[in-house]
Amino acid sequence: MKYSTIGNILGQVLKFEGIFLLLPFFTGMIYGEKEAYTYLIISIICALFGFLITLKKVRHPQIFNREGFVAVALSWIVLSIFGAIPFVMTDEIPSYTDALFETISGFTTTGASILTNVEVLSHASLMWRSFTHWVGGMGVLVFIMSFLPLMGGSTINLMKAESPGPSVSRLVPHVKDTAKILYRIYFFITVIEIVLLCIFGMPVFDSLTLTFGTVGTGGFGVRNDSIAGYAPVLQNIITVFMILSGVNYVAYFYIMTKQFKEIFKVEEIRVYFGIIFSSAIFIAFNIRGLYGTMEEAFRHSFFQVGSIITTCGYATTDFDLWPETSKMILVLLMFIGACAGSTGGGFKISRLLILCKSIPKQLSLVIHPREVKVIKMDGKSIDHNTLRATNVYLAIYFIILLVSTLLISVDNFNLTTNFTAVASTLNNIGPGLDVVGPTRNFSMYSDFSKYVLMFDMLAGRLELYPLLVLFMPSLWRRN
Repeated sequence: MKYSTIGNILGQVLKFEGIFLLLPFFTGMIYGEKEAYTYLIISIICALFGFLITLKKVRHPQIFNREGFVAVALSWIVLSIFGAIPFVMTDEIPSYTDALFETISGFTTTGASILTNVEVLSHASLMWRSFTHWVGGMGVLVFIMSFLPLMGGSTINLMKAESPGPSVSRLVPHVKDTAKILYRIYFFITVIEIVLLCIFGMPVFDSLTLTFGTVGTGGFGVRNDSIAGYAPVLQNIITVFMILSGVNYVAYFYIMTKQFKEIFKVEEIRVYFGIIFSSAIFIAFNIRGLYGTMEEAFRHSFFQVGSIITTCGYATTDFDLWPETSKMILVLLMFIGACAGSTGGGFKISRLLILCKSIPKQLSLVIHPREVKVIKMDGKSIDHNTLRATNVYLAIYFIILLVSTLLISVDNFNLTTNFTAVASTLNNIGPGLDVVGPTRNFSMYSDFSKYVLMFDMLAGRLELYPLLVLFMPSLWRRN
């Protein structure tokens, strides 16, 4: 293990976190809030620690798979540990466990909260909560790589470890250029949504915070009713951008390079939109009796389907009151998730496609053991390693899901609450059902259960492996 390499990366992360913390500082200054100075102090501390850690030059700065996984996992943990401090120092979230839960939920774009009343928070803290979504959406190390070379050409292993989805490919030959392209797209979508929300009457502060949560597929709102209190046109704008944020960013690269035909060849995107439209239409007819007009039913249906499948977690209505069939569809969408290479969480549609295509292959092999059958996706053959990795991922995924549900059951909440609490955190959704429904929160869980759920949030955002490898003793041996 190259500890100096990992230390250098952590130092860079802390320096950038110091920069990130300036946004809530300036926000607080605009609104004349004393909490602003807390964010400035923590910003300086982060920058100072980062500077001291990176003073020593790294010899042979190469990042292999091992260093990549460890650096990513530790970066997100360190980012969250320091990011939680302002909440405690401002006394807005007195418990550090609760503050850490809120921060991890922010950076992992989960949107699960322990706060019973978000409207009492300062503008500085509300901005920091939402901005963590934007930072974590694309990935903090991807963000840093778009500005700094870090460790040379070997940084592809960092991107692989941090980016959501079964595989990561370079859009262009150089990793740094790929990171820049991704963040240009990310920034462009962000700006467009902010402008549209402002044009249609949303206050600037709300537009900024909700856009950070939408594009980052996070879900932290600035009102207790999430998105319910905003005008229908604003809800519709957020719906569109939630769905767009769940699309594989490779599709936007094709648009940038005018390769429009390539977009329609991506199976994952076709299935993604197919699931959204079919689910939303079915739910709309299923819930039509709960709302005054069919338009209202469709609006809430499309919003919640988009919110759940993209793992955004916003809500315009209490979907816990919907018929059981509609709620079951939403639970299934929790697990399916968005596209690989997007800011969304969940199991990912690409993995689901691979598994679905492998079933007929396996059934055929039962009858014809010597048959050679190739699974294709987007016209390309899927190699055996990808198939194996997907199957192993599924196994680990459900083991974590079941074990976590068992562990938090010590708090004696019902199965629906516990199962959906784990499902929503592991898939980075936010709200679940029953006690953790869209109008409730996670504050009633014990500290022990909160740490279990924090682990689930990090594991889900980092695609399981980076966090799990930290528990391998062999990993920490020096080269």
